[in-house]
Amino acid sequence: MRRLKVKKSFQNHYQELINFINSILGYTKNWVNPYFGAIVGRVANRIGKAQFTVKNETYHVSKNNGENHLHGGFKGFDKKMWEANVEGTKVTFSYVSKDGEEGYPGSVLVAATYSLSDANELLLEMTATTTKPTPVNLTNHAYFNLAGHDKGWSALSEHKVHVNASFYTPGVDLLPTGEIKPVAGTIFDLTTTKQLKDVLSWTPDDGYDTNFCVNTTKPPTMVLAARVYHPQSGRQLEIYSDQPGIQFYTSNSLPTENILQGKGGCYYTKHGAFCLETQNYPDAVNQPNFPKSVLLPGETYKHNVKYLFGIQNEDPSSCTIA
Repeated sequence: MRRLKVKKSFQNHYQELINFINSILGYTKNWVNPYFGAIVGRVANRIGKAQFTVKNETYHVSKNNGENHLHGGFKGFDKKMWEANVEGTKVTFSYVSKDGEEGYPGSVLVAATYSLSDANELLLEMTATTTKPTPVNLTNHAYFNLAGHDKGWSALSEHKVHVNASFYTPGVDLLPTGEIKPVAGTIFDLTTTKQLKDVLSWTPDDGYDTNFCVNTTKPPTMVLAARVYHPQSGRQLEIYSDQPGIQFYTSNSLPTENILQGKGGCYYTKHGAFCLETQNYPDAVNQPNFPKSVLLPGETYKHNVKYLFGIQNEDPSSCTIA
């Protein structure tokens, strides 16, 4: 009997280990996981030609997006194992990015603290410090579909989107040109609420993958950056941030076929979800007219986001973002 108990215990632990490995591999395999729910860095979004100059020294980072650098490189923060610490109602994840990782200068200590409030708010605070001057631009790459994670484009098309941004940063092949243009009169004007099925087919990149310049305050404070509403369920998401930009992405690069399997055996496909990634402007380190992105020793990078979930009995389309 003793040996049977040992064998059963081993089998249980072995199955737990297999489940754990399968779960981790689902997040760490680049071809499987398109940044689902991850903290992305050291620099989210793109760095043009995968290089930048800081303090008269030029650095070359990983080219993992054609000739450009995307979301921290081949093994960015989304593919690292972070340390976790629970304190009360908060959980803090931390990671040390070593000097030279993916080509970046300086060792960077990053932390992401999540907490839930009684008002249906998910609060996220991201911080970073460095030993050498280095660009830092973190974001949370969560995907949302307010109708349900398995409802796909048919339900996403019903969503109504409102972005608090009068300007955007146009680009070529998703890399900003350095211009900052008004959204007025363009398909990027989401200052008045738009239903996705009415506008998505008119976008130049077969969907939104666009950095919007949030109408922020000076100095930056938490402002309502975007609101998304699903009329059929009444569910609404509001995102508040103290960052100058927000990337609106409609899962254009997810597969068109059923190959990316998710929770409950469902498949995640193109245009099946949206992301609203609060951030600095893409390629800010190479664009002198974009907000400062280089973190210096002795400084602390701070980035706060609030996700407010609720139910609306009436269509909020006529609401004004303030």
